[in-house]
Amino acid sequence: MQYQAQGKIGKYNQQSYDRSAEVLEGQATQIEQKAEFDIAQFNKEYYRLTGQVTTGLAKSGVQVGTGSGANIALSNAYEAKLQENLIKYNSQVAAANKREEASFARIKGVMARQQAKLAQIGTVVNAGTTLLTVGGGPKPTTNNLGSFGNRGPGMQGYGGGASY
Repeated sequence: MQYQAQGKIGKYNQQSYDRSAEVLEGQATQIEQKAEFDIAQFNKEYYRLTGQVTTGLAKSGVQVGTGSGANIALSNAYEAKLQENLIKYNSQVAAANKREEASFARIKGVMARQQAKLAQIGTVVNAGTTLLTVGGGPKPTTNNLGSFGNRGPGMQGYGGGASY
């Protein structure tokens, strides 16, 4: 009965760790999807701000697409690309960390299952040892004299205490 319980516990623990791994992998996917959303939101805001800058430059008399206006637009585009790359990089690192946690959860599950198997082996060995010692296996002896081998000094005869 203990053997079966140990097996069930090992399977349950492994399934639990596997479920944790699935959740962590789901979180990694969510992180990647959130990054795509964040980039889309950033681009939306970037294009809105670019329009405002272009309008502001045109109102102030700066010719858009040349000179200072072109330098500002180029600088903003460069910063936007850096920000987009930063969002992607951070999400990739976070997703990779979640996937690594998932791998460790699976490893812990396998270890839990192996520990249960070792406990089962220990149960079988202990049961076998108990059967050998209780069920008629070889009995330990101290000498070949039986009960007469423990006579104290001065004791004579075969009865252990009385002399005839």
